[in-house]
Amino acid sequence: MPHTSRLQIGLMMRNGDHRAPGAGRVVPWPELREMATLADDVGIDTLFVPDHLLFRNAGAVVVPEGETRGMWEAFTLLSALAAVTSRVTLGPFVACTSFRNPALLAKMAATLDHVSGGRLLLGLGAGWHEPEYDAFGYHFDHLAGRFEEALGIILPLLKGEHVTFKGTYYEVDDAVIHPPGPRPNGPPIWIGAKGPRMLRLVARHADAYNTIMHATPDTLAEPFAKLDAACREVGRDPSEILKTAACFVALPGAEDDPGGLIEPRIQGTPEQIAEQLAALHDAGVQHMTCFTSPVGPRSVEGLGRVIELLRASGR
Repeated sequence: MPHTSRLQIGLMMRNGDHRAPGAGRVVPWPELREMATLADDVGIDTLFVPDHLLFRNAGAVVVPEGETRGMWEAFTLLSALAAVTSRVTLGPFVACTSFRNPALLAKMAATLDHVSGGRLLLGLGAGWHEPEYDAFGYHFDHLAGRFEEALGIILPLLKGEHVTFKGTYYEVDDAVIHPPGPRPNGPPIWIGAKGPRMLRLVARHADAYNTIMHATPDTLAEPFAKLDAACREVGRDPSEILKTAACFVALPGAEDDPGGLIEPRIQGTPEQIAEQLAALHDAGVQHMTCFTSPVGPRSVEGLGRVIELLRASGR
């Protein structure tokens, strides 16, 4: 993946009714469509969609006991967003490989890359929220092992290879993606990871490393250092991997949005937010994904103003 000197800005398309910005209402498709077309106009680089099935009170998710919240299905929504935009790149943040058969996931990704005219960034992750696994009947055991096997199927398929694979969790027999996607080597692969085993997979296979949530530069030193160490371990140049981060961004008006003021967060006027993003760029972040509040078109307009300020400063 080519690296650029300017800070790329992504927008998370918050489309569900979970606890994060927008809590209390489901953002409908007409509003998402308006946000996407506006993002295309104001200079946002990437539109991301979360890949979850539901949220219930467990672990890092805090919702009232017995309550279920959720969002629209990621790949269906991304295909719709591809049809109403022309410039922005698009991707799942991140696609959970254990929600779909990995060969089918590769086929879906190639189709979305075709529909979007080669604008897909394929984020991949192992999953983490057990209640959605239980509800939809997926296995929650050996997540890293399942993820590693899934990569062994997804990545060669997207590069046009015929794949025969028999593992502990998945198997395919002479699978191939036909017709192929628009790019011979497939879309760029983004991987979200924390533990040593997952970081080694990032170092071996990813075009970009995704880490969240980071509002200040001091929190980035550790995950970036661990990535560099993993790259040395597998013999890869760390500069080949795009370093990305994400955080909640509270734009003016966020205080009126239920659930909009979440820690850690970047907050203030557009000028103050641009300054904080510039500091993260100086710390090594090359692409920053913003979970903005308030949710809706005015957050896209506010982020557009932040981007204007960043570009005026040469970032």
